[in-house]
Amino acid sequence: MGTTCPVCAHSVAARFFPAGAQTLATLAWPASAEAARALPRHAQDFVQCPSCSHVWNHKFHYDAIPYESNPNRMFNSGGIWKGHLADTRDVLLNHLPAAPLVVEIGCGEGHFVRGLAQAREAGRFIGFDPNASPETGKGVEFHARLFDPLVDMGAFAPDAVVIRHVLEHLTEPAKLIEQLAWGAAMQGSDGKDCWLFAEVPCIDRVFETNRLADFFYEHVSHFTTESFRTLMSRAGEIVALEHGYDGEVVYALVKLGVPAHARERAEAATRFAARTVASRETIAQQLSGLAASGKRVAIWGGTGKAAAFIHQFGADAVRFPLVVDSDPHKAGTYVPGTGQKIEFRDVLKTSGVDVIVIPTQWRARDIIAEMLREGIAAQSVMIEHNGALVDFGAQAHPY
Repeated sequence: MGTTCPVCAHSVAARFFPAGAQTLATLAWPASAEAARALPRHAQDFVQCPSCSHVWNHKFHYDAIPYESNPNRMFNSGGIWKGHLADTRDVLLNHLPAAPLVVEIGCGEGHFVRGLAQAREAGRFIGFDPNASPETGKGVEFHARLFDPLVDMGAFAPDAVVIRHVLEHLTEPAKLIEQLAWGAAMQGSDGKDCWLFAEVPCIDRVFETNRLADFFYEHVSHFTTESFRTLMSRAGEIVALEHGYDGEVVYALVKLGVPAHARERAEAATRFAARTVASRETIAQQLSGLAASGKRVAIWGGTGKAAAFIHQFGADAVRFPLVVDSDPHKAGTYVPGTGQKIEFRDVLKTSGVDVIVIPTQWRARDIIAEMLREGIAAQSVMIEHNGALVDFGAQAHPY
């Protein structure tokens, strides 16, 4: 079927487990048997990505989950599980400075981040979760809100970010992971490493045993080792990827980062954005000068990219009423947004024109040839190039 993988963005998936409509399994918290039986049911249709092996419920709706009123609590008191928590805390702590700044996203009751704080004599340990419990803020700094990677990574400049048993609840896990990487890249140039420690349930054993209890509504995503590795590779350099708790969870330690070519492209885009501001001001001023000069100006082209030119540079219908086009089928229609009536180009044969502005530069030679063939003359033909209007016949350009 056609649906997009939330991990790798592959656009085709295979039917995996048509589980039917079921109630919430962990976050409903009914107060009576009657309330439990009356719970609404939600569609569960799990599919698998043939590219990265990820499994997800493509009929999931996030609005069905009452996270704000019922937090997602984990049982952390089992002896073997406690050992797993201690082991994974050490995996992260071994890569951190003596007094680290650690952020946990979706910290729940704060069990894991509090353990990190207790293991270090100094540092700053912060939990983010839109829902708080009485235990959440004990021993750590707590923010009762979602973490915004592109803002908060720069504001807090963490040494490490922890995401445990959260990604399986997200409809767009790759969005969070990639924004963490970019947030870390934008922290500065002090050379400080920023680590991501992430952990999710692992369904590898499902394929060996055909067990179905793993699949319930609150978990929109179900990670295989392969799909988890695919997701973590979008965050930066995977330093460690291991299994814990007898293979029931998979975790990774990743050095957050963005490939050099992507950073260079983003920096180039930022520079281009700055140039667009100057270009729009320059060309708008040139057009204003033409309008004030008393010269008769025609814009050749009134739809598509020509209409975009008219919008972007403020060529309004009052100052620039004359818009022509080579296509007779467009004659009699109007420029979207600004309202100039589009005339067929032959109108220029009977009414003189001083300046013709051709927004579609790559068509300028064809249009000039058309003008010569049809006996249409103008003092100058102008095109947009390198942030300004230039004279096609008198100034340098690549067209």
